[in-house]
Amino acid sequence: MIIVPVKEGENIEKALKKFKRKFEKTGVVKELRNRQAFKKPSVVKREQKIHAVYVQQLQQTEE
Repeated sequence: MIIVPVKEGENIEKALKKFKRKFEKTGVVKELRNRQAFKKPSVVKREQKIHAVYVQQLQQTEE
């Protein structure tokens, strides 16, 4: 359960923004979208490898 303490006189929109940020960090929506369609383990591994190569290339260009 997400709890957002609202201080006296604090804007409701600011509290709502905090709530949305905390909710996004939990990853509930991302997990729900992933579970909507099944991905074969081989496809997941392939995507992870492609992502790892991409990140490695980014790190090399920084140096």
